[in-house]
Parts: sequence; structure tokens; C-alpha cells
Amino acid sequence: QVQLVESGGGLVQAGGSLRLSCAVSGRTFSNYAMGWFRQAPGKEREFVAGISRSGDRTYAVDSVKGRFTISRDNAKNTVYLQMNSLKPEDTAVYYCAAHSSFGRVRVTANDYDYWGQGTEVTVSS
Repeated sequence: QVQLVESGGGLVQAGGSLRLSCAVSGRTFSNYAMGWFRQAPGKEREFVAGISRSGDRTYAVDSVKGRFTISRDNAKNTVYLQMNSLKPEDTAVYYCAAHSSFGRVRVTANDYDYWGQGTEVTVSS
């Protein structure tokens, strides 16, 4: 079993920055590709960014490209989401997720096997 614990959420003004972390335990971290998703109130969960097992491949949705950066430290069993130039529309609960498949970065929630509990991000205008 894989456990994921997010941290780093909070309240920030528009234009500010936050760095989310997701600590992974239970299995060999480098065997899992990772993703960040978010769910705003009243909306469906959506993919934000993903990273391959080794970190050599990343992908982010257009709405966050140039503002958000996903990275991982396999020595620390942690994946990060650096969020800059935050906007009120970034307000959501952010979840990290893991899957063990190879290949392209997965963007669909159903492709992920393990999920964290989420960390809340609120961006005020």
C-alpha cells in the first residue's frame, strides 16, 4: 500500500506563491509516476500536472503552464508543486496521486491508483 500526505496549502493573495509537497511512503517511490489534481467547489476534479518516475518528463495543463512547476526528489520520496502568480481561479483542494504504469504522463484520474487526502489552497483577490 502506498500512502500520500500533502502539505503546503493555505491562504494567499493573488499574485503570490505556494509550494505544495506530497510525501510518499509504503513502497519504492521511484516506481511511481506522480500527478497533481485539484477540485474547486462545485466542480469536477481536474488534472493539473504530472511527472514521470525519474522526473525526466513532465506535463501541465495550459491554464497553469508558465506558473506551476511539478518536480520530485526521489531521495526524499516527495513530489512538489511550485505555484507562482496564483489567481483566484486556482482556489481548490489539491490532491497528489500515484500510479505505477510506464509511458506518457497520465492526465485522467482513473489512471491513478493512490491518492492523498488533499490540501486546500485559497487565493484571495
